[in-house]
Amino acid sequence: MRRYRNGYIVTERTVLSGSIVITEGDRITFVGPSPEAPPTPGAEIVDLDGGYLVPGFIDLHVHGGAGADFMDGTPEAWDTICRAHARHGTTRFTPTTTVARHDQHIEFLKRCREFHQHSPGTRVLGAHLYGPYFAAEARGCHPGAHVRPPTPDDYRPYFDYADVIRTATVAPELPGAEEFVRACRKLGIRCNAGHSYATFEQMREAIDWGVTHVDHLFCAMSDRAKLRLTQTFPMRGGVMEATLFFDELTTEVIADGKHLQSELLRLAFKLKGPDRLALVTDTNRAMDMPDGEYLFGPLDGGEPVLRRDGVGLTPDGKALASSVVGMDHCVRTFRDLVPEATLPEVIRMATLTPARILGLEQELGSIAEGKCADLVVLNETFHVRRVVIGGDFVQHARHLLHEKTPGSSPGVS
Repeated sequence: MRRYRNGYIVTERTVLSGSIVITEGDRITFVGPSPEAPPTPGAEIVDLDGGYLVPGFIDLHVHGGAGADFMDGTPEAWDTICRAHARHGTTRFTPTTTVARHDQHIEFLKRCREFHQHSPGTRVLGAHLYGPYFAAEARGCHPGAHVRPPTPDDYRPYFDYADVIRTATVAPELPGAEEFVRACRKLGIRCNAGHSYATFEQMREAIDWGVTHVDHLFCAMSDRAKLRLTQTFPMRGGVMEATLFFDELTTEVIADGKHLQSELLRLAFKLKGPDRLALVTDTNRAMDMPDGEYLFGPLDGGEPVLRRDGVGLTPDGKALASSVVGMDHCVRTFRDLVPEATLPEVIRMATLTPARILGLEQELGSIAEGKCADLVVLNETFHVRRVVIGGDFVQHARHLLHEKTPGSSPGVS
């Protein structure tokens, strides 16, 4: 049994000063003020040292880290990524594909099933089948050779792994998109719109099919300005306007401080709110790596990208190519750039909101009695000190990659 004291507990709606959480096994058994706590003789005491205890971060959109990409397909690559993201406070995530060959997606799904059972660090919640069903003109930094529309012959073999596919993305304007979404929904797979130049009306139709979420708001999507290139009047909306308009749609932002300036983050927060807006990293293999050249996607067939100035870029340096930071960085950045968001709201967008988007809010995403003991200890500057997954402390690598700040060493007594 373990008790946390001498700090702040960030719950779904508030911050409890000097309060405690008691965990037993992998469950939280009590949250509240110290005077109300039941006796816990022999419990391990964790001193928060004036810092914060928050729920474990949940990442809906993540490609890699520490030099590895999920599409590499090897156990060593997956092991590396799971350990790397745990250091940044992410306790659960959905490994995300890139555009690639059909056989590479099958290998990804096999590996996802394996790591869904056991992950050495951040736990795998299931797959996010992200590529290859993108609009070619909206593929962004993804490899272009295998972008394709969904056809039954192509996607039915993926459904042999439906038990581990939690989310699938498609551009709604593609031929076959409706049939793909309806087939996914019958299997309990949640569907996103992404990398799409769909019109507002096409997005309305996609909602009727079963699309409920939109990938990385403002990135690789149509808006009025893009659609103006093919039709000058009357003005019409695209994916961006539909995402902001329809309450049925949740969405996500890459809050790395490089993809979106403050005004776009604030607009998303104002219109969608903390319960329909999630923080994601969309990070590639260059997370925690030095500046230089990398591949986005598999080693066999990936797209060259650069890591420079804290973000991923295309080789010419003119366009973004995924992020290179962990979720803790996104939390700090959103808090700094969106001053109207309270601390519980910012934390909720990295925890409970993504859990709800995945349909897992009963088990994960908040510090509450009966929920899984996924916890992160942050210091006063919101840098990660300790990570708890399923009630167990994750052993950090000796070369902890966060900045050294006062009070950042583990505090267990």
